[in-house]
Amino acid sequence: MPSVGLPARACIGGIHFYQRRIAWLTRGWCRFQPSCSVYGVEAIERHGAVRGSWLAACRIARCNPWGGCGHDPVP
Repeated sequence: MPSVGLPARACIGGIHFYQRRIAWLTRGWCRFQPSCSVYGVEAIERHGAVRGSWLAACRIARCNPWGGCGHDPVP
């Protein structure tokens, strides 16, 4: 993993908190591979906090019955 700045680490920490404490409530409901939270971490690691968070937010917005499903890698 490339070194990431403090804002990116804070975002990734928030995602890890979600994965450990909240995600079990929606277990099994992810429409995409990788899951949205894994996608978010990868996007932030690759593109930084601002662009990575934007990509993750767009992915979460697509996670609905009309938004598709399947393999959706980070660009």
